[in-house]
Amino acid sequence: MKVVYNWLKDFVDLTATPQDLASRLALSGTNIAGVENGPHGAVIDAEVSSNRPDCLGHYGVAREVGAIYKLPLRHVAPKPAESSAKASDAVKVEIQSSELCGRFTARVIRNVKIQPSPKWLKDRLEASGVASISNVVDISNYVMLELGHPLHTFDYDKVRDHKIIVRRAKPADAAGKAAPEKMRTLDGIERTFDSNICMISDGDGSRPIGIGGIMGGAETEISFSTKNVLIECAWFEPVAIRRAARFLKLHTEASTRFGRGADPEMAELASRRAAELILQLAGGELLSGVVDIYPGKRAPKKIRVTRAEILRVMGADVPDKQVEASLSALGFAPVRIDQNRGAEGSLLAAWECTQPSWRAEVEREIDLIEEIARIYGLDKFPPRLPAARQGAARLPHYEAETRLRERLIGLGYREILTIPHVAEERDALFRPNGVSPARLSNPLSEEANVLRSTGIVTIAGALEWNLNHGQRNVRLFEIGRHYRLNGSESIETRVLTIGATGEAREKGLYDAACDFSFADLKGDLDSLGELVGGFHWQQDGLSWLNPARAATIAVLENLNFPVGYAGQLARRVAEKLKLRQNVFLAELELDPVYAAMRTAKEARRYEPLPKFPSVERDFSLLLADGTKFSDVTKTIQSLGIQEISAVEATDLFRGKSVPAGKYSLLVRVTFQSREATLTEAQIGDYSGKIIYALEKNLGAQRRAS
Repeated sequence: MKVVYNWLKDFVDLTATPQDLASRLALSGTNIAGVENGPHGAVIDAEVSSNRPDCLGHYGVAREVGAIYKLPLRHVAPKPAESSAKASDAVKVEIQSSELCGRFTARVIRNVKIQPSPKWLKDRLEASGVASISNVVDISNYVMLELGHPLHTFDYDKVRDHKIIVRRAKPADAAGKAAPEKMRTLDGIERTFDSNICMISDGDGSRPIGIGGIMGGAETEISFSTKNVLIECAWFEPVAIRRAARFLKLHTEASTRFGRGADPEMAELASRRAAELILQLAGGELLSGVVDIYPGKRAPKKIRVTRAEILRVMGADVPDKQVEASLSALGFAPVRIDQNRGAEGSLLAAWECTQPSWRAEVEREIDLIEEIARIYGLDKFPPRLPAARQGAARLPHYEAETRLRERLIGLGYREILTIPHVAEERDALFRPNGVSPARLSNPLSEEANVLRSTGIVTIAGALEWNLNHGQRNVRLFEIGRHYRLNGSESIETRVLTIGATGEAREKGLYDAACDFSFADLKGDLDSLGELVGGFHWQQDGLSWLNPARAATIAVLENLNFPVGYAGQLARRVAEKLKLRQNVFLAELELDPVYAAMRTAKEARRYEPLPKFPSVERDFSLLLADGTKFSDVTKTIQSLGIQEISAVEATDLFRGKSVPAGKYSLLVRVTFQSREATLTEAQIGDYSGKIIYALEKNLGAQRRAS
């Protein structure tokens, strides 16, 4: 919101410079984007948070300024002259949907003269970024910017039967005989409505003349031929306004204020203020009284705040006078209620406050403490954590999660944190068959309307973002949750998601660059598998993975239930995401992984280091395509040679010197005995058995050096 500095002076005797004011507002919790000096003086660009609709008007900002600088606030108290004729005889109002409209006021002014606005009014609107139209329309915008409460003016003579009916929009007939309700709004667009939208209609209620809280209709708009004006100032339910604005894709200054929760008690005052200004600038005769239908009136809430809780939360004291002055200036009307009311600084001090109608978000004691602290000055409190009500405790899987995180960071991955709200069409690319997504009933946007059913969707999005911004070598992981529905039951599953693309090894002095491959991903996951006693891999995959480079993963203690999958993103999916280099992804369910880590830790036993040296032997093998290294390992281990301590694949080669349909694999076997130093004869015997078994079981050929 643009706050006009000179406009604030209508309500507080402000002497601080615009720059100082902007700084003080920022320190008290209002985000300030900047200060501009234009032809109408200084204008402060304030980014008002969604929970402070009271600051979407100059009067509300002036209340903040008065609390900060300890200046009295001049209250708005319009007293327009009224005729003897009654407004209640000239207009009728009926609210049929009180759950959408909690209050509706109407005033009538006859014999107005519609003409251009005076310069002072045009200047203030222009400084606020609003174009001038005519005096009556400008006044409605002016009052909204002044008091923060939207209102609308109708051409009274165009309202049928001079009667207003507030109702839900009429839906389409289930049999298809009646179309959904439509109306042309002030912007000239014909819009279609659903039954959740609040409509302002006239006469018998059949014709809509406005969208409640969003925009008026074109048929009853004010024109230069208008003689009589109907002033509408109402209060609409915030959630309904937000849903309607999103459905219609129509966001206005009015919907912004009503959608955040305008002050219902301000409706009559804003209507009276508009009437006063219209009489001043357009003349006319104001009918006496106001038609005020108020079915949603609520009793003010009482909130208690104590010095003991201020000390506990903030870690320092605030003087009694400061507490009372801050809360009074903000409208909370504090009353001391403890038995030591006359004692300054009593630890038992307590105040009962009344929630003002313009601060509906302040509901608890902690909210009042926040108000006291920000006005007093957060810089006056020591930088220390408040005392906790209970002792801190580590989460159940803290140790296991920490070990996973350390291992992944050591492997060169970077941790990310993403929001789980994703687009349904993007989620469908990776969603397993038979899984129902968890749809949001009130999504933030159309691109975030479901909760992710797999962590792959957000890790793929993060890789896509990095590649689109010029980062070609990326390795990421995320520890989070995915969300699915099982009938009416919602299921949250902790998962580890991994994504990598680009080079596995950069070009060095002696080594060429090496692209990341499925083998690199498998190696990294096997490194994680060491924490659980090893992973078992089974060639298989999901529809969005390359079938030749995909596998499911299980822990060795339970081979029948895979805990995850890994593989290369299929080309058709990569093309949809416009990924122009190979991407490798993996996801593991963490609960079974944590359980396996705990089992592996409990089974771990100390063994003394062997006293005798180890011996390594390399076997250069020619193997048929399709032969897996796991087959080689199983064949060697099946020999039952106790002295074999490790089997590793150190090099893989395909090229001109290797026959078609085969590949060269260099396998390194480490021998070590705990009883004696191995002799050359023993090593030779073991090597011969290994070669024979590989030739017999796998058809391997020993490659000449």
